[in-house]
Amino acid sequence: MFKSIYEHMFIMPRPRIRRFVRWNPDVVFFKPMGVPMRELLEVSLTLEEFEAIRLKDYEGLEQEEAAKKMKVSRPTFQRTLKSARKKIADFLVNGKALRIMKMR
Repeated sequence: MFKSIYEHMFIMPRPRIRRFVRWNPDVVFFKPMGVPMRELLEVSLTLEEFEAIRLKDYEGLEQEEAAKKMKVSRPTFQRTLKSARKKIADFLVNGKALRIMKMR
């Protein structure tokens, strides 16, 4: 009995589903002008977050349509978009550097 309870404490999370990203940006780093890098904190934006911003805010798609293009559920798209917007706000408001993590 103890073993079965112990085993349930360490349940592995579901494997992450690959998202469909159509855009791999050429420019992947932004920083405030005139501030040396050694003085800046950095915010990292995943390609999935970048794609969510591109589809919703740049292309102007509805969340449902953007989620279909990324092949994710609408709630997953919404969480990704929320995370991206929070990171971009942190970058702008706090004068940090922004790095978009490119696919390998």
